[in-house]
Amino acid sequence: MGLSNSQYDAIMREYDGRQSRRRQEQRKRQEEAYERIPGLKELDGQMAGLAARQARRLLEGKERAVEELREEGVRIGKERARLLMEAGFPADYLELRYDCPLCRDKGYVEGRKCRCFRQKELELLYRQSQIRERLETENFAACTESCYSDEQLVEGGRQTVRQYMHGVIAGCRRFAERFGEEGGNLVFYGGTGVGKTFLAGCIARELIEAYYSVVYLSAADLFEMLAKERFGREEETGSHMARLALECDLLIVDDLGTELSNSFSNSQLFYCLNERLLQKKSTIITTNLTPGQLGREYSERVGSRLIENFRFVSIPGADIRIWKQREQRKKHGGL
Repeated sequence: MGLSNSQYDAIMREYDGRQSRRRQEQRKRQEEAYERIPGLKELDGQMAGLAARQARRLLEGKERAVEELREEGVRIGKERARLLMEAGFPADYLELRYDCPLCRDKGYVEGRKCRCFRQKELELLYRQSQIRERLETENFAACTESCYSDEQLVEGGRQTVRQYMHGVIAGCRRFAERFGEEGGNLVFYGGTGVGKTFLAGCIARELIEAYYSVVYLSAADLFEMLAKERFGREEETGSHMARLALECDLLIVDDLGTELSNSFSNSQLFYCLNERLLQKKSTIITTNLTPGQLGREYSERVGSRLIENFRFVSIPGADIRIWKQREQRKKHGGL
């Protein structure tokens, strides 16, 4: 199902409200600056008159005159910035600011939905995923390395689990910070309760706050959704959600390997991965299966896509929930 007319209108009203709020903030800054800086209002008047003259000269085809007016505009702009900075304001203090610099709070970029619009669309269409509730607690601010052993060594290495996880967490931060330039695909694998889903959630939180579209699905939910899209009637399938899962900036597939595996799920997993790779979209998978087990569990085509295009990150250690329970008992004086 897509957005209803009322949902679409509600989003667009929010954008209108953003623009109105930002213009009001700009007017307040302008009034403050005019009061403190003599001559600034006059300079702004000159700039406005200059823009009108430039438009007339363009219509008249007087390109040389337009160039001279542009040079005059640069001079006025520099003088304006100098006055602002001398008064203790930033040079861009009077510029209009935006919540989303990509679309300038219009919701669209070159006729296409901005990623901030797509994220709002996801929030409306996908509240049942509970991703927002999860991300209240699954974020880097709540991430602690103390839940990992500083005595147990990582298998086959010289680092302790805590030292190793320090590097993993730092890598997850870099993945989120560089997402716009680098993207990438990850597989977090390890035992139950070691923090795989938590780390995926930390990355998701950072990207959502940067207006990237993120879809979170358990593996079972992903295959059920794709099955309904393929075999059900369109109005009953949530085909819009299937499209979003294929086209969103980041898809998180949680607990791969816990679903009922069959030829259909194998084919649909390949279809989903392949479509997203072709579109250069990023995917994070969490699983209890090792790379070798993944290769045996799924088709050769799926295995090759994962090996060639995903970075596998082992998450060692014991069940963090047990550690938390033990810490709670210590806090309350228990054993």
